[in-house]
Amino acid sequence: MRDLQSTAAMWLKAILFLVIGLFSAAILLIEHGSWRTALLLALCIWGFCRAYYFAFYVIERWVDPSFKFSGLGHFALYLLRQRRGKQDEA
Repeated sequence: MRDLQSTAAMWLKAILFLVIGLFSAAILLIEHGSWRTALLLALCIWGFCRAYYFAFYVIERWVDPSFKFSGLGHFALYLLRQRRGKQDEA
């Protein structure tokens, strides 16, 4: 898969992700409307956002600073190719 180059497409993608998140959160809060649910949902979102940011920080700094990853799936493919390359050398 090639990198997304269109600025308009990137904005559309970001807006769609935001809409998905907002609608999902709204539906959860409507169905289970309590402060506890709202707090747990907020903590869940915050925790996953931090984990995703951390994953890219670690990948960028320590795995391969010269390689540009477009997502965690792309990173997984990179790891598989690296492992196959080492197995082929052995």
